[in-house]
Amino acid sequence: MFEKLKRHQFLFEELVKRDFIKKYKGTVLGMAWSILSPLLTLLVMRLVFSQFFGRNMEHYTTYLFCGNLIFSFFRDSTTQGMGSLLNNASIFTKVNIPKYLFLLSKNIQTLINFGLTLVVFFIFCILDRVTFTWRFVFLLYPIFMLLLFNIGVGLILSALYVFFRDIQYLWSVATLLIMYLSAIFYTVESFSPQIQRLFLLNPVFVFIKYFRTIVLNASIPSLQYHLLILGETAVVLLIGGWIYKKYNTRFLYYV
Repeated sequence: MFEKLKRHQFLFEELVKRDFIKKYKGTVLGMAWSILSPLLTLLVMRLVFSQFFGRNMEHYTTYLFCGNLIFSFFRDSTTQGMGSLLNNASIFTKVNIPKYLFLLSKNIQTLINFGLTLVVFFIFCILDRVTFTWRFVFLLYPIFMLLLFNIGVGLILSALYVFFRDIQYLWSVATLLIMYLSAIFYTVESFSPQIQRLFLLNPVFVFIKYFRTIVLNASIPSLQYHLLILGETAVVLLIGGWIYKKYNTRFLYYV
């Protein structure tokens, strides 16, 4: 895989540039939307939910921002990645190149947007008087693993989208359900221990909780928690890779 990436490095870089430029083409504010969009969402959530869930919670804005930051990265990467094959059919039907390059370029583009928003998130942490510790270095682990997780989900969705166009509508409903089950604006501590364990079946919640543990609790999650993230990411990546390998030649007949 890495050899193929190196061989097609120029094409990959051009795809990333194209995706990034295309996303903001025709907009007045351009790249600023990558920062404004999550901030506006955060503002709406703050106005709507603070009176219900954040009345007695310290650093509730940062708590909300953690959840929205991770979920937005997941949603944007997977939603945009879903159409990566079909939208580039005119290229790979004429040139023999690895089809996953299109998905990877989408994920790098959303990673750049995530990085810009992450800078704003850290500024918010300062304004919210969150204590910065050396443990913040561990945030690199969930970010990297979430990138891989998004790629795995994108592999699955982009392959399914070639065969079943209805998947785009089903996924929009699925992401809405995932959002409500990721405890973005509420806490899970009010639920029983059994229910709290069920939340761990939602990988997005697992990533959000890791972020909050580092940022708000200034502590490092357990080794078991690190392995849980690793396991969920590996499963999705393996499934996505298997689907691409199995149906690689069949994509040409359905695009």
